[in-house]
Amino acid sequence: MSSSPVSFPPPAQPYGRPPLRTVQVLGGAGAGSSAHVRSLTTGLAARGVRVTVCAPVAAEGEYDFTGAGAEFTPDAASALRAACAGADLVHAHGVRAGLRAALALRGGRHRAPLVVTWHGGAAEAPGALGRMGQLLERRVARAAAVVLGASSDQVDRARSRGARDARLAAVAAPLPAIPEPAADPEKVRAELGSVERPLVIAVGSLVARRGYSVLLDAARAWRALDPVPLLLIAGEGPLRAELSRRIEAEGLPVRLLGRRRDADRLLAAADVAVLPSRWEGRSLLAQEALRSGVALVATDVGGVPELVGDAAVLVPYGDPEALAAAVSGLLGDPARRAALASAGRAQAASWPSEDDTVAQVLSVYDELMERGR
Repeated sequence: MSSSPVSFPPPAQPYGRPPLRTVQVLGGAGAGSSAHVRSLTTGLAARGVRVTVCAPVAAEGEYDFTGAGAEFTPDAASALRAACAGADLVHAHGVRAGLRAALALRGGRHRAPLVVTWHGGAAEAPGALGRMGQLLERRVARAAAVVLGASSDQVDRARSRGARDARLAAVAAPLPAIPEPAADPEKVRAELGSVERPLVIAVGSLVARRGYSVLLDAARAWRALDPVPLLLIAGEGPLRAELSRRIEAEGLPVRLLGRRRDADRLLAAADVAVLPSRWEGRSLLAQEALRSGVALVATDVGGVPELVGDAAVLVPYGDPEALAAAVSGLLGDPARRAALASAGRAQAASWPSEDDTVAQVLSVYDELMERGR
């Protein structure tokens, strides 16, 4: 992520106007939203827009927003207020980032319009946490001039929460600036300890909404297969200790890899990728799996059906028997896996490009600037 971007001379601003000054606000270092902001920053800066990224220091270290052409400021409240005070427009990524941006703008004399892209589902948690998420979404939806939803269900939810203007976002999964050489799948499988057994991959943070407890239930059923598949889970999070205890106590054919930056290498070596989440918007794993030509089994939730079309096997959330059967069926059917690989690449070709994403965002910015004149 740290490669130097191609330099473009800034285009002349129309009618002698000064460059548009934007602040991009990240509420965390999540892979999907951080990669999106990095890509968006590169495109905006190349088109003469001044970009300040307000994000955790860890996100700057990994995604190099300054290398993409932005000014970077840590996400302390005082720094965010100062950045917003000098902005023509503020664009927050995620509902929590939207709340922080709305609060930063509230006390200033200059009220720049707020755009919020919804990447995740704060209200999808059960119980009190979910109710709190709904209140948060309502406050952010009403504070934003425009809400951009990464999936149609997010657009619908934003409207139900009181958004004045909610639209489907053209959110592309960024391609690497410098493509890595193709990895040798057999070498990767040897490194992972899966030379003569099927390999199943899941990627994502170890949090409740990812559905890993259900995935471990499914893995228990795979022990009856011969050879027994190996399930690898790449990610880190608060559930690591709980999942580790289950894996050991139940003798499950599962390894936790921790956080990895080579998900593309892992996917290239896998027989099947699995997405068992309770909710997803525009899943980064699903996009990477389909682009890589890896058969995907995913839960039929959120924005997943819209994203994958007919190029994946969808199962109900919370049904370990259905999940186990879908994966087992694909492992025993190479022709079906090959057909899904072909369908996945075709589906990926239909997704918006990074240029499409930048063009849509710029059109929204221009519209809001015209409203304010």
